Amino acid sequence: MPKPVAIIGQVVLYGAFAAFIGYFSTAPTYKQIPDDVALVKLSMSHLGGRECRKRTAEELAKLPPNMRAPLECPRGRSDIKLLVELDDKPFYETVMHPTGLSKDGISTVYKRFELKAGSYKLTVKMNDNLVNPGWNHVKEEQVTLKPARVLVIDFNPDKGGLFFQQAKE
Repeated sequence: MPKPVAIIGQVVLYGAFAAFIGYFSTAPTYKQIPDDVALVKLSMSHLGGRECRKRTAEELAKLPPNMRAPLECPRGRSDIKLLVELDDKPFYETVMHPTGLSKDGISTVYKRFELKAGSYKLTVKMNDNLVNPGWNHVKEEQVTLKPARVLVIDFNPDKGGLFFQQAKE
């Protein structure tokens, strides 16, 4: 038979523990970002280009019939250069390297920026084959960032390349 003092002690300690957990599950309130700030997430995965060359007729003739592919493409992929501009000023620049032992995998980037809510001219430029100079993918748009909302910058060839997507309200 447990002693009444032990039972009362357990009730008090369990009650204090429950009150502690209950208080800190609701207070103090936590805000991930301030009220007047919007979040921009740059999140993309993309395969860099390959520098293929066309084989000559002499090269093809020297190859066995089952190996006569007209193009010779190396296994490795190109780095991807990415530039984000905010109101025509460079904001973030990076070079994404391909993954894998043979550098033939996907290149990824994830970056998170907190910006004051407001209207901005957002430009994203990408070159996925560094053998060719310049930018082969460009997206420019006037965006309005609302407080505590998220804008995602991504790349999808099926959606026309670079695109911006704002979270639904």
